[in-house]
Amino acid sequence: MLQKPKQLGPEYAAAFQDQSVATAYVHRAPYSLEVYAKLRELIVDEPRNVLELGCGPGEISRTLAPEVDRVDAVDPSEAMIEVGRGLSNGDHPDLNWHISSAEEFSYDATYSIILTPESLGWLDWEVVFPKMRLALSPHGRLVVLMRGHNASWDADTLDGIVPHYSTNVDFAPYDLIGELEKDGLFVVEDRVTTQPVPVSQSIDDYIEFWHSRSGFSRERMGTQQAERFDDEVRKLLLLHSTNEMLRYDAVVHIVWGVPGPTAA
Repeated sequence: MLQKPKQLGPEYAAAFQDQSVATAYVHRAPYSLEVYAKLRELIVDEPRNVLELGCGPGEISRTLAPEVDRVDAVDPSEAMIEVGRGLSNGDHPDLNWHISSAEEFSYDATYSIILTPESLGWLDWEVVFPKMRLALSPHGRLVVLMRGHNASWDADTLDGIVPHYSTNVDFAPYDLIGELEKDGLFVVEDRVTTQPVPVSQSIDDYIEFWHSRSGFSRERMGTQQAERFDDEVRKLLLLHSTNEMLRYDAVVHIVWGVPGPTAA
């Protein structure tokens, strides 16, 4: 049996079902035009069916729905999907929302592309990889998306605050793609990091972005601890802002390939 790190355990994944996390998700930096250009390039086979596992509010699914034949957007969080339904294209006729875990989803179609936007680490790999392998079309690809950003307050300041407040006490740096390759679950064909895109965001919205992460669910932190975190981060960010507005560069790391030989 493959050994996942404790930080990716189900008790931490469950935080994404919290209402506060779902509400805060819209404050994550949006995916850039370059991301969608690459996804369109990777969608080759007909019918142009897309599966997004761990879709959250479905930013990618909602964007691609008018351009493809079918999108299945899957997430176990009813709160996440409820938010997504109310956003742009959330009611598109070719977009099918599924309140389900990736492990229990039916995989009753063949997909030109399967997307795991910041969700692959949370899934049960031994269950999901074989199912993805069977569900991909002949030229279908599994695509992993990971957002990042370059900000002046990260390395020497905010990084000193975060560990004191995160409820994910087992968090440690981890090379997800490298471990999946080593275990033979994922054969990477290529990867690219998008060009940096400048983002302008208020301090309050940036703090809410942090509450969209598993270790910073307001329900799990508790009111007092969440307020202390917000206050400490706000004081720091005021030193890096102009009229309480922040500017930083956002990037997306895109990795694509196919489920490997051990995902059979």
